[in-house]
Amino acid sequence: MNIVVLVKYVPDATADRRFEQDFTVDRVEVDGLLSELDEYAVEQALQIKEKRSAGEGAEEIEVTALTVGPEKAVDAVRKALQMGADKGVHVVDDAIAGSDYLATSLVLAKAVEKLGAEKKVDLVVTGMASTDASGAVVPVMLAERLDLPQVTLASVVETQGDQVRIKRDTDAATEVVGASMPLVLSVTDQSGEARYPSFKGIMAAKKKPLETWSLGDLGVDAGQVGLDAAYTAVEDATARPPRTAGEIVKDEDGSGAKALADFLASKKFI
Repeated sequence: MNIVVLVKYVPDATADRRFEQDFTVDRVEVDGLLSELDEYAVEQALQIKEKRSAGEGAEEIEVTALTVGPEKAVDAVRKALQMGADKGVHVVDDAIAGSDYLATSLVLAKAVEKLGAEKKVDLVVTGMASTDASGAVVPVMLAERLDLPQVTLASVVETQGDQVRIKRDTDAATEVVGASMPLVLSVTDQSGEARYPSFKGIMAAKKKPLETWSLGDLGVDAGQVGLDAAYTAVEDATARPPRTAGEIVKDEDGSGAKALADFLASKKFI
């Protein structure tokens, strides 16, 4: 069984995030890390491997961590390898910078197809969204490009044979959805806490294979990706104003409640 898990390198939410001059997110000079939501995808891929490769009828299962991004994005793959993935693939090409969801899904699809040419891909696992853009559309687009069924936003994942069944929590109910592999699966942050890399895992990751591919390796024309090929564009952006000091009201004469009510009314909260 061959599992591909998608991982994304995103700017650290605690860092001083900013845009480039072309209004794309600065992913080079800003500290980054593996998207937290993708850690859940890695965890579920590893859990599937552990359950199906143990006991009677054990299967040989390989988990590949795949990312698309600048040179520093390799850190996201390394984190997945430290967690337990077997090998990694990093697609890096200057032409990819500024790509929208459509172009990103194209590159990912071509990378999955290349991996599948070596060994059939049974399952593609993703997070529910990335923590930088929060679009949550790439798994759906990827499934369409690969012509595969999709089971998305899973809080519980169960597999048996070539069947995958998930539970999806909505505002009104819990849905049970199933499909046959090969398929694309996305999981939520309710699917199970992601493991921390152990010292043994960190050391073992250094010896695991990690390939670097370019657009040429995938047969993707540079004109199909990047900012110029994007269907949307940011025309202007204004930096967030510095945080101002709050107003402190001392309730020495019993007027504190009125001051609070006036403040809430001025902001149209009441």
